[in-house]
Amino acid sequence: MDPIRQAKVEELRRLGTEPFPTEPFPTNTTAAEILRYYPQQKLDFKAVRLAGRLWRKRLMGKASFAVLRDHTGDIQLYFQRDDFAERPELYDTVFKKLLDLGDIIGVEGFVFTTKTGEITVHVQRFRLLAKCLHALPIEKETEEKTYAAFTDPELRYRMRYVDLIVHPRVREIFVRRTAIVQAIRDFFNARGYLEVETPILQTIYGGAFARPFTTHLHALDLPLFLRISNELFLKRLIVGGFPAVYEFSKDFRNEGIDRYHNPEFTQVELYVAYQDYLWMMELVEQLLETVAQKAVGSTVVEYAGQTIDFAAPYRRVRYFDALKEAVGQDVRALSERELLALVQKYELPVPEPPYEAIDLIALLFDKLVEPKLIQPTFVLDYPEALSPLAKKHRSEPGVVERFELIVGGKELANAYSELNDPFDQRQRLERQAALREAGGLEAMPMDEDFLRALEYGLPPTAGLGLGIDRLTMLLCNAPSIQEVLFFPLLRPQSG
Repeated sequence: MDPIRQAKVEELRRLGTEPFPTEPFPTNTTAAEILRYYPQQKLDFKAVRLAGRLWRKRLMGKASFAVLRDHTGDIQLYFQRDDFAERPELYDTVFKKLLDLGDIIGVEGFVFTTKTGEITVHVQRFRLLAKCLHALPIEKETEEKTYAAFTDPELRYRMRYVDLIVHPRVREIFVRRTAIVQAIRDFFNARGYLEVETPILQTIYGGAFARPFTTHLHALDLPLFLRISNELFLKRLIVGGFPAVYEFSKDFRNEGIDRYHNPEFTQVELYVAYQDYLWMMELVEQLLETVAQKAVGSTVVEYAGQTIDFAAPYRRVRYFDALKEAVGQDVRALSERELLALVQKYELPVPEPPYEAIDLIALLFDKLVEPKLIQPTFVLDYPEALSPLAKKHRSEPGVVERFELIVGGKELANAYSELNDPFDQRQRLERQAALREAGGLEAMPMDEDFLRALEYGLPPTAGLGLGIDRLTMLLCNAPSIQEVLFFPLLRPQSG
């Protein structure tokens, strides 16, 4: 807390101005509305009320200018001493000496245009609504350069409230994120898909390869897990008779933090009965083309120095074909020792034991293929060992009917023709359970209730998981997932 500003609080109260008043201050316009409609004379701006932060002050004796910033933008204010003749201290002392940049104020007055042509609010009355007790790191502008005083990423994420105050573009990212979510919801609702909610606290986690967060329910003396996926519960709803369900899901995975990963993240999962992964590819193309158009206004976006086009159709390539193109040979014909030699040839980090041949194949794909897929690309027909919940391919052994959509060098979506054979599913989960017993911390546990649900009959179903955070990164040209989360997880500050 700034001691000078703290002292001003007491001085304001001595003068009869409460720095944190109880009375509301309803507004009737915004900065953006005035700037847009005043030149057209479409609205009456003779008695405006607006509120926001005091952003700049330019004091000039009996008249002064200032800038007010609200959630829509900046508007110039004009103060004249004669308007406060009954209480001149409001202008001479409160406004000129005791109001600081960042203070939240409400103003009343009328709109006019200055001699220099700038649309301005002539302030006839003002009220301090909340005193800002810290100096804001406001950008300083010169003729040659703009100096930003609040650019350290970690500090910005820790103090997101300050980041939002001083960087309007950050607010725009989160406004666009909401538009992205709404566009997806509208797309699904228009097709009659039902939005649902499933448990976040689960007695058995599943639906992905991940290490969970654990907790404990004291009332039942029961260990619980934060969900790593909502997949298995949504499939239960398809078993129950719903033809199509989706959920915007907060998921939690006890994993590392980097530009593309946060332990808490958001995805939308969709399950549609009587369809398969080929149908789902076409739906995803339509979905992303529509979302980009609605949220950005174009299917073409700039991301990390690349131009990406979300207009359909997207390129399709099979998993092992893409890997063969990258390493010059069919990795399915290689032994584990040969695969290990290939990993070492490309100087890739060898996985922690225990690992299998399939883990080395996945490593080669993730490091040599995925980063090069910049334009939206469907990678189809994954190895069965990497996909314990996907249906076996209808014509090729050893692979499953699965695709991942890769954009900008990273996975954006994952989809299957869902495995609905309870006998096959049991065998695969038993295999996962064996891997867990051998020390595989990310292998899936056995879920007898889910297997029982499959025994009641899951119709042929197409399932999709789409990352909301990564999609927002792409459509906002954000370099990291932390930029599109209001409050990303950070290491606590010492002290």
